[in-house]
Amino acid sequence: MSEREAAISIKDLHKRFGAFEVLKGISLEAKKGDVIAIIGGSGSGKSTFLRCVNMLEMPTSGSVAIHGEEIQMKTDGRGGQMPANRRQIERIRSRLGMVFQGFHLWQHMTVLQNVIEAPVQVMGVSRDEAIARAEALLDRVGLKAKRDAYPGFLSGGQQQRAAIARALAVDPHAMLFDEPTSALDPELVGEVLHVIGDLAKEKRTMILVTHEMKFARQVASHVVFLHEGKIAEEGTPEECFGAPKSERLKKFISSIH
Repeated sequence: MSEREAAISIKDLHKRFGAFEVLKGISLEAKKGDVIAIIGGSGSGKSTFLRCVNMLEMPTSGSVAIHGEEIQMKTDGRGGQMPANRRQIERIRSRLGMVFQGFHLWQHMTVLQNVIEAPVQVMGVSRDEAIARAEALLDRVGLKAKRDAYPGFLSGGQQQRAAIARALAVDPHAMLFDEPTSALDPELVGEVLHVIGDLAKEKRTMILVTHEMKFARQVASHVVFLHEGKIAEEGTPEECFGAPKSERLKKFISSIH
């Protein structure tokens, strides 16, 4: 287990918004092939943590390393941090697949255009190669027939599956999912979870913020329970869901069943 390389390594991560500290020293390592489920109540810091991993939010302090490369930071003069090397951030972020709650597809582009945009414009992949790869990915997520459709004509589940295909198109070191089913109607949740489950079976490195506890138990290799900006408990799905140690986690699990 320890021989696998670290895909994502986070050490003593803090995030403060003004006087309010959202993250209070989180350390976490995802090795290659790990599927880490982040669970916790509203306001526990789950989404903020995920956004700090790829620097959509700047951590106040602490370090983040992706694929063994630590993101270089410098003080911003206001008690926080900012990237020391903007090009490094852009390069590292281009190899992290991020899937948001609200899809974030470009509405003026077809599904195919959404998927090929980053490989062509950011990574310099030839258009023909990017299209071939995109078509294979769309087939994989069940959207082959929708390649020329615009996002506005798709269901929420189809849009989220298109967003997953777009994230996969850059051949990411790791996938980050921020509650990918929370904006979906209940009947559409299953189709998105099925795609994510297939990625987990492929041993693709993922950090998944989710409120789908049954799904987390099925696909995660490691579960992290956040409470008030700290890791309150972590372990295997069997440990966290089957035999939680802390009263907080027991209460949280019982509240969502």
